[in-house]
Amino acid sequence: MSLVKLDPATIILMSTLMGVAMCVVLFAAQRSFPSTVQGLREWVFGMLGLVVSSVLFGLRDMVPPGILLPVANSVFLCGAGMLLIGTQRFYGVRPAWHLFHGVWLLGLLVMLCWLYLWPDFAMRVAMFSLLMLVLNATQFLVIARHGERHVSTLFFGMLTLVQSLSVLHRAISALQDGGAGSDILHGGPYHSLYLAVTAFMTLLLPVGFMTVATRRLQSLLEQRSNRDPLTAVLNRRGFAAWHARESARQPLALMSIDLDFFKAINDRHGHAMGDRVLVDVAGVISGALRERDAVARFGGEEFVVLLPDAPPARAELVARRIQDALRQPRPDPALPKYTLSIGIACQASHDETLDSLLLRSDRALYRAKQLGRDRIEVAQPELAQLKHRQHICQN
Repeated sequence: MSLVKLDPATIILMSTLMGVAMCVVLFAAQRSFPSTVQGLREWVFGMLGLVVSSVLFGLRDMVPPGILLPVANSVFLCGAGMLLIGTQRFYGVRPAWHLFHGVWLLGLLVMLCWLYLWPDFAMRVAMFSLLMLVLNATQFLVIARHGERHVSTLFFGMLTLVQSLSVLHRAISALQDGGAGSDILHGGPYHSLYLAVTAFMTLLLPVGFMTVATRRLQSLLEQRSNRDPLTAVLNRRGFAAWHARESARQPLALMSIDLDFFKAINDRHGHAMGDRVLVDVAGVISGALRERDAVARFGGEEFVVLLPDAPPARAELVARRIQDALRQPRPDPALPKYTLSIGIACQASHDETLDSLLLRSDRALYRAKQLGRDRIEVAQPELAQLKHRQHICQN
């Protein structure tokens, strides 16, 4: 079965034009995405490197090969290396700059050695392909180890794996046929196929990266829509969604927590200090909770805690733990002393709504405020049940 020989010059032109288009797309994304989505800038530089190297290869008939080939191949390796650096930064992995510089410098040395000292086209192709394999395989390992389990990660990883296998095949083919089919413009059909794969990868790899970057952006936007920007705990929307997921864990308890005399803190120490106090409160509350529990800021100095699978006694224990933590020396000695009032309500029935539960916990909180603040109050139905149970146990 024979392979159709594709025009290498046309393939290189297509690859260059697609690379330019993807540079524009990546640059636009880098300008519009939040700074928490890392790696886009490195991908822009990487794609620019690949485009520049394609242009240089296109000048083959105008520039002596002894000058053009070392420069063009080094630029190509630098571009591919920047794609690796960008991927590492995206996944929060320490950039492997030593590998980046080692690969392109070794690529330059390979070109000079087998171009001038021991002219051997097959070895140049094989060694260059193996250096590309190092970059692509490292990138694949980063995606496999640190990527989330999502179809976007699978797509990006598969593209990187295909690219790795493609350069590996080219290295093996160059060694087997002595480089006869690996010339960039006059190679055989398998080399034309390699060029076609490389051209499509120039388009598909940035698309794969943009897929995972867009997925990251979506997650950030969802998190921001469900989180309080100051304290990073849930907001009302996020709390309602959490309640909907955890409401089946009976019994369900809810705590309304309010800072005592918070206005006085703001008036005396300023709003910046007040914000630091709110962040501290969120940390103290979160530190007393289980993973399945949730804390939300409902605005101002009011926090709400959801305790799935928690009877009244468990809820009171958590509330006491929170107040005991406040009596310990604070990590930030500059914080003014403050106290919390806490109201607790437990779900009276399986069909009780969140609004009803919040109303009863708010009433308990109001009673704690009326009785002097810095105290815990349980909503009346739960308090009556506790006294009834204690009476039974005593008798």
